[in-house]
Amino acid sequence: MSQRWIIQDAVRRIQDLVAEAMGRNLPGVVGARLEHIVQSVAASEVSSVGDAYSWREVSILLADLRGFASIAESYPARVVLDTLNRCFATLTEVIVQHYGIIDKFMGDAIMVVFPGDQDAAHDHARRAILCAVQMQIAMDELRQKQRSENVPEMFLGIGVNTGKVMTGLIGSDRYRAHTVIGDEVNLASRIEAFSLRGQVLCSQSTYELCQDFADCGAPVQVYMKGKAESVLIREVKGIPALGKFVPRRELRRSARVEVLLPFAYQIVSRKTVLATVDTGTIHNIGYDGVLVEIERPLPLYAEIKIAVNLVSLGYRAEDVYGRIVDVREDKGRWFCGVEFTSVTRQASEKIRLFVQMLIPSYVPVQATREPPSAQEAAVGDVDHRAVQDRRSIES
Repeated sequence: MSQRWIIQDAVRRIQDLVAEAMGRNLPGVVGARLEHIVQSVAASEVSSVGDAYSWREVSILLADLRGFASIAESYPARVVLDTLNRCFATLTEVIVQHYGIIDKFMGDAIMVVFPGDQDAAHDHARRAILCAVQMQIAMDELRQKQRSENVPEMFLGIGVNTGKVMTGLIGSDRYRAHTVIGDEVNLASRIEAFSLRGQVLCSQSTYELCQDFADCGAPVQVYMKGKAESVLIREVKGIPALGKFVPRRELRRSARVEVLLPFAYQIVSRKTVLATVDTGTIHNIGYDGVLVEIERPLPLYAEIKIAVNLVSLGYRAEDVYGRIVDVREDKGRWFCGVEFTSVTRQASEKIRLFVQMLIPSYVPVQATREPPSAQEAAVGDVDHRAVQDRRSIES
């Protein structure tokens, strides 16, 4: 059976499916494009069988579930696996809808490739960005269900990059897999590592192909391992023309209170917590982040592990991970804005309660309409309570 016959038969069957679903075949121009796509796929398969490789432009999407390690430590294995499978099932459905190819699952991460099409130059970049936005929307909807079911909530960080990669079969006679490799894949992975939970970041190369399609933030200059020069990345906020926007919460607008809390921190490098412990002072704290003063500056987007005593609650919050999102110097003092990336459920609840206790309008859940007790009155006295915590907390 000739390859040409196989291609025509495949096109015919696809046309039949379209006609069955839509009531008519694809028009001539679109039908010709469909045949060209099938021919490209067939040619790729032939080269793969011959152990060859090829270079092609693609867009690469890396998505990683934030805080999975802390969730795995806090919940039974069955709950963790069920939650993980539910997330991956939701994300896979979105990826398929945007014609992405899942290259591999890597623990709690997914790598997706969007191949190019000669008849729609750079269309893959738009599909990758749209898919990333839709993935965050789907995860936000899933989290609402998770809250109602009292199961751990999952957050996603996404990085997208576009460039030329080497594609082909990798492996041995016992096991082979078709994959993409190259510097552009590594760059996509590093961009993803910079993303915060609920955030989509893209490279400059992806932005240049989507700037008239996606709403993106201002460029941020970052330095990455293996790169001699700095790299520009941008936050993707949404696709205005389609009415789709990343539902990322504005964390800085959450309740924040001024404090003076000694804390300890360790730098996290390549998912490994370094042994050196440094100290600093927390100047304000909210549900999802802190403003800290430290003796030496940390790089923008550096990740740290935080430990702090919440003495008024008799609790030490540990295993709190955060990323540096702002760095500034003031009269020889270094201040860093830190957004939490991973917090255990218990630590999150304690931090939220601690913040609420320092808000003037806070009223304990158990309070009645009777006059407040001396203890309740103290809770409402923010300045007094904050000063007490500042004086009594030990490092």
